[in-house]
Amino acid sequence: MSRKQDDPVRVPNRADYDTPWKKALEVYFKEFIDFFFPEMAPDVDWSQEHVFLDKELQQVVREAGLGRRYVDKLVRLYRKNGHEEWVLVHIEVQGQRDIDFPKRMYTYNYRIFDRFDRKVASLAILDDENPTWRPDHYSYELWGSKAGLWFPSVKLLEYKEKWEELEESQNPFASVVMAHLKAVETAGDNEKRYHWKLYLIKRLYKLGYGKEDVIRLFEFIDWIMALPKELEQGLWQEIHKIEEEKKVEYVSSVERIGIKKGIQQGMQEGVLKLLARQIARRFQVSSDSVQPIFAGLTTEQIEELGEQFIEAQSLDEIRGWADELRQRQ
Repeated sequence: MSRKQDDPVRVPNRADYDTPWKKALEVYFKEFIDFFFPEMAPDVDWSQEHVFLDKELQQVVREAGLGRRYVDKLVRLYRKNGHEEWVLVHIEVQGQRDIDFPKRMYTYNYRIFDRFDRKVASLAILDDENPTWRPDHYSYELWGSKAGLWFPSVKLLEYKEKWEELEESQNPFASVVMAHLKAVETAGDNEKRYHWKLYLIKRLYKLGYGKEDVIRLFEFIDWIMALPKELEQGLWQEIHKIEEEKKVEYVSSVERIGIKKGIQQGMQEGVLKLLARQIARRFQVSSDSVQPIFAGLTTEQIEELGEQFIEAQSLDEIRGWADELRQRQ
């Protein structure tokens, strides 16, 4: 299987990784904590429902004036401490070296605390490719007064040295990390990516995951390890062979992932049209003149812009916000 020179692999950008990481966090939050922060897991009361506070976090982000970054989550959960106490966990997945990242973690932490008056644990997942960058705190001192935040951070790059442990792990986030590492490693090489994508999919069946887990983890792998159409066809043939051998019928459900992506694209187009009409009416311009503002934005960014536009004083201000969102990808 040779790679065509005129058919390059799409190199995933941060927007491509955003949605699958968010979904993995939401579906496998307990497994996420077990995998990355095992010292924290025994103190969590998993019998109580944990709740994602996405809207509340968006408000905190807007108030902080720092803008949305790669992936961030705010979760309310309960501790095992003898009495009912709910606390908050702020998670940020950082995709590139950023000297302002520690300060941003500190800012979010104290703003979340101020908003809810609850203890806040800040956790960082670093998936950048700089082996020496490992931020874990932000602090300052002035005239004997000290302030700061120290936070646990996990470096995905270091899992390259723990590949055998990943292979043996039943935790779904082992599959997530393996796929993420190989997506980065194989950018620009179709043949190598095909090999690793097929390997990781076969591993899902080998570990004996149930239907729903196979579908969910397949979706993550499929999303961040995109291949050219002809190689995808070959991959599907291999998947059919696997399922025939295993005597399972997951593939019909898995194929709906493609339909699901189409639905999501249609939803984004619907959001675009509605938002464009609203902005056009407000500033008395044509919808056609508004549409180019959204070029290159993800669905989440478009939704964020939709929440902000009511505060805009001009169309140029909205264009400026859109430019800022694009620069943060």
